[in-house]
Amino acid sequence: MVDGVVIPAGERSGATGPGGGPGPEGTGQFGALGLHLADPRVEASVLGLLERVETDLRASVASADPLVSEAARHLVEAGGKRFRPLLVALGAQFGDPDAAEVVPAAVVMELTHLATLYHDDVMDEAVVRRGAPSANSRWTNSVAILVGDYLFARAADISADLGPEAVRLQARTFARLVHGQIAETVGPRGSDPVAHYLHVIAEKTGSLIATSARFGGMFGGASAEHIEALAGYGEIIGVAFQLSDDLLDIASESVQSGKTPGTDLREGVPTLPVLYALASDDSDAASVRLREILATGPLVDDALHAEALGLLRESPALKRARETVRSYAEDARARLAPLPAGPARRALESLCDYIADRTS
Repeated sequence: MVDGVVIPAGERSGATGPGGGPGPEGTGQFGALGLHLADPRVEASVLGLLERVETDLRASVASADPLVSEAARHLVEAGGKRFRPLLVALGAQFGDPDAAEVVPAAVVMELTHLATLYHDDVMDEAVVRRGAPSANSRWTNSVAILVGDYLFARAADISADLGPEAVRLQARTFARLVHGQIAETVGPRGSDPVAHYLHVIAEKTGSLIATSARFGGMFGGASAEHIEALAGYGEIIGVAFQLSDDLLDIASESVQSGKTPGTDLREGVPTLPVLYALASDDSDAASVRLREILATGPLVDDALHAEALGLLRESPALKRARETVRSYAEDARARLAPLPAGPARRALESLCDYIADRTS
């Protein structure tokens, strides 16, 4: 999933006071995300909307069954990225961000995302999520799957209040998520592994972020042209963020990425740099040795893992992956062309800059 991080109000630059209002200069940067909101009014609007989303998220996962409530709150209270509500909030800036439907639309997007995390952890046999025991390790796989289903149901319930178009869009987005997960599960099946991987990311990650940006424009009352531009941007920026995470897993130190470097490599997850390395026909000794190691599958041996990580960091495959990420970031920027110039558009452009620079 995408690792954009919304920094709580008290941790961002320029933040003051418990209300999370803009700092004294009226400027701020959303921490590690690299999102710049130079206009104090836009910053206050986005932060206020996200705070309301946080309150409504907690209320929306409540259940008459104490176990369901506890398990459903598990990931909500663990914090997380809130990248999808952020895209709703920014999309709404091109219309009326105070429109009544904007907050529930953001809640629908985050609930849908959280539901997928419960299911992902079961499929991945994960034991930790957001620094806490995963739901499946704490309550069993069956409970985690059913809680994910419950969150999908809650998202559908809220979207019903937003009207039939919201229900249709949420359902179609959910269908893309499922298609992406199936494609990832069964593998390329003879197709090009890189093209297959990019397709999976677009379905599993880009689709929900695209709908988030669309919902922001739609429920904020933006024009049809602006809504389509936002959705196109969301799809591409979502893919770009996931690809940049692939690179950070290899190229960064743990303090930057938030996890142990080479985690995907150790678990045998075929991310973009690995796929490029495996597809390479470079005949130099380093490239040949790297392909030999990667072909063995998950690198649980510490010595082999360290060797592969070192080779990947110096490989043409990593350089090619960086170029791919930068290409997606620039494509996302181009999708913003129909939007009016101003602080909201500049904020979205700053995400493109951040993605292009974070893996350089």
